Amino acid sequence: MPTTRILITDFVWPSTAPEREVLAAGLGDGVEVVESPDGSEATLAALAADCDGIMTCFAQVTPEVVRAAERCRVISRYGVGVDNIAVDVATELGIPVTYVPDYCVDEVSDHVMALLLTWNRQVGFYDGVAKAGRWEGTPSPHPLTRLRGQTIGIVGFGRIGRAVADKARAFGLEALVFDPYLPADAALPDGVSAVAMDDLLAASDYVTVHTPLNDETRGLIDATAFGLMKSSAYIINCARGPIIDEPALIDALQDGQIAGAGLDVMESSAPPADHPLFAMDNVIVTPHVAFLSQQSVLELEVRTARATVDVLQGRMPEFLVNPAVLPHSRVALR
Repeated sequence: MPTTRILITDFVWPSTAPEREVLAAGLGDGVEVVESPDGSEATLAALAADCDGIMTCFAQVTPEVVRAAERCRVISRYGVGVDNIAVDVATELGIPVTYVPDYCVDEVSDHVMALLLTWNRQVGFYDGVAKAGRWEGTPSPHPLTRLRGQTIGIVGFGRIGRAVADKARAFGLEALVFDPYLPADAALPDGVSAVAMDDLLAASDYVTVHTPLNDETRGLIDATAFGLMKSSAYIINCARGPIIDEPALIDALQDGQIAGAGLDVMESSAPPADHPLFAMDNVIVTPHVAFLSQQSVLELEVRTARATVDVLQGRMPEFLVNPAVLPHSRVALR
């Protein structure tokens, strides 16, 4: 029986044992899993040339990599966004692309609230104060304000945006949402109102972004947006770094246009240690871990592998990114 080869471009968890188990169960003993030693385009293109499927996390599956994968029948993304995959080229060549858009809704929405609460209660500042032995009631640089009655602006009202709204409402926040794809007659939860983007920015005490990264959203939160925000407002990004114009963010923070930022992602996936944002006391940064929990990672590994098996066996995957591929797919999906 011919060997089925699956290329795993990259992963950020201890091992690929769970997905290997799923692949073997679905494709038989003839499956071979190839883990790339690095994420360079040249390496991935060379390894992809004789693979039937590609599973990718953060590595760039560029047009060159996709075109090199002459026998590839599926590209599966470990995650929500697919901006690291040349989906248009895959569609052109008849390769279905899958993803897992709902695996970390709890984790990311929890992380948004963690950043918001860390700022609102000045946890970082008071941690330093307490550890320095200063227990006499030192005032924080940003006065503590009651969270109930404040407003959170949610840009993008998909699965994660809705989860953030639910959790924010539990703390007594009012929620404003902007999503150009939200139907005008959409039913919204109590305490949630759909508004124009400019109105959301002007009225919100906290702004959190939950859009995909594409040509429409790259640099969406720019100098103009920061100019509309309150000087006491806080911006949160647990989506994709380039949604925020980083130089504009730095200027807004330095000039006092906004009060602070909480970032789980930045423009660069590996920013240098001397990045100017890291020197700012009013910025909280975490290293792209909002999606992370033991449960979410295991779910991600298993479901990505299942989607790969489904396509290779001619079944429609749970989530197909590019339905336009169906009329000319390299494998007929039923």
